[in-house]
Amino acid sequence: MTKKEFKNTLYTNDNLFILNGMNSNLVDLIYLDPPFNSKRTYSASIGSKAAGASFKDMWTWQDVNEAYLDTLAEKYPLLTKYIATIGGLHSKAMMSYLTYMSQRLIEMHRVLKDTGSIYLHCDPTASHYLKILLDEIFGKNNFVAEIIWYYSWGGRTFKRWNRKHDVIFHYSKTNNFVFNVNDVLDERILKETSKKRLEYSGAMIMKNAETKADPNLIPPTDVWYIATINAMSKERTGYPTQKPLALLHRIIKASSNEGDIVFDPFCGCATTCVAAQQLDRKWIGIDIEKQAVHVLIERLSNDAGLFKDFVNTTIVPQRTDIKIELPSASVKERLYRGQNELCNACKTKFDIWNLETDHIIPKSKGGGDYYENYQLLCGSCNRIKGDRPMEYLRLKIKTREDMMTTKVIFGE
Repeated sequence: MTKKEFKNTLYTNDNLFILNGMNSNLVDLIYLDPPFNSKRTYSASIGSKAAGASFKDMWTWQDVNEAYLDTLAEKYPLLTKYIATIGGLHSKAMMSYLTYMSQRLIEMHRVLKDTGSIYLHCDPTASHYLKILLDEIFGKNNFVAEIIWYYSWGGRTFKRWNRKHDVIFHYSKTNNFVFNVNDVLDERILKETSKKRLEYSGAMIMKNAETKADPNLIPPTDVWYIATINAMSKERTGYPTQKPLALLHRIIKASSNEGDIVFDPFCGCATTCVAAQQLDRKWIGIDIEKQAVHVLIERLSNDAGLFKDFVNTTIVPQRTDIKIELPSASVKERLYRGQNELCNACKTKFDIWNLETDHIIPKSKGGGDYYENYQLLCGSCNRIKGDRPMEYLRLKIKTREDMMTTKVIFGE
């Protein structure tokens, strides 16, 4: 799909399923403000644009299947060991949260272009744990900055340090990433100059067309003061964790160009989508909460001329960047040899005609008809799995094995 054919899209579904179906190297910039495992339930205020929207920011193994760690171990063994230790160092809840985030960050790395950037917004609840995930998935050498978003809003106490900042981790995919320094220079002038000055947000700044920053301006730093949204602002939707447009404007200006695709997999009240459209970027947003659709439509409709070329769907996309290969005898033979004549789940040896071709990631969850997404299962395993991810089947097999072990130990 070319940029000309691209449609701005808001998906209402689990973002992992949508990510599974997105093409590799598709997006130019990712911003995500995921849940932080804060053990809180957030609800929009009554009467606000987002009234009815809520989410529980607390995690258990009911949210993330423990068997996913077995899948993760195949490609990220060290990351798997790290996550497994969190259960003892912190809690099972944090372990499940990091497993959930790992699943999605791995797919985000795949869909991001080589010149792209990812900005992960978090707070002290999980920031130090999430950074290790990013180091492993994106590479510690691709860490760009730890941005401190400083604000005056928040509690006031004399019993401890008052928390007045969030953390935003900036990682790239390679060392050749987009960074438009002239669009995010500090808004203070060091000395008078004869070059043309523009007024921006009430401050006088320099802007020129050169690729290098104007030496008369202070270069951008990793500490940003951007005010939170006040109670009377037209920007406010009532969404409990809404971020200001100014914050997203700064990120989008710095790390993308006009016409680029900006992606937010936890878009909530769609601030990223609105900011991207205001700055003439394309966008993809995902949120599992249906209320996000109504909020986005209202926000874009209220901004004259912005509401256009917008699609909302619950349908999981199918990748078009890989070779479509329908199941056939030759595919089955290749899989049979590659799996050493074993069922890919229970690891029992079978003749080829006793094994069935199955999708590793179901098509309803973003999987497709391509060789890398096929496997051979015995009839029993295939019936148990059904139209579910492999993690479900692995957990069932593990439970069955544990029961058999218990019977042997107790002589049942």
